[in-house]
Amino acid sequence: MELDNDKIDDAILALLFLGLHDGARAWKGFDWGAMDRLYESGYITDPRGRAKSVVFTEEGYERSRRLLEKLFGKNPGLGTAAKQGRPSRSKRV
Repeated sequence: MELDNDKIDDAILALLFLGLHDGARAWKGFDWGAMDRLYESGYITDPRGRAKSVVFTEEGYERSRRLLEKLFGKNPGLGTAAKQGRPSRSKRV
């Protein structure tokens, strides 16, 4: 099977946002090749070293947040303000 590294990198960048802590730090427990590509793209700090986390760049932080919502959100593309006031569809009777 041939894999699309761009899609893999987007998914990992989105998932890094789930491990966000201390401002813009994220735990770095993902594929090293993908982590290196994200670093080379300017989204995170260098993943090599003793630290168990990486720091998002400003661009990486925003892209990661958007990708998390797009790839895994229940209502992708809708911001928090757009969701307010709408009844939840997950609790149908």
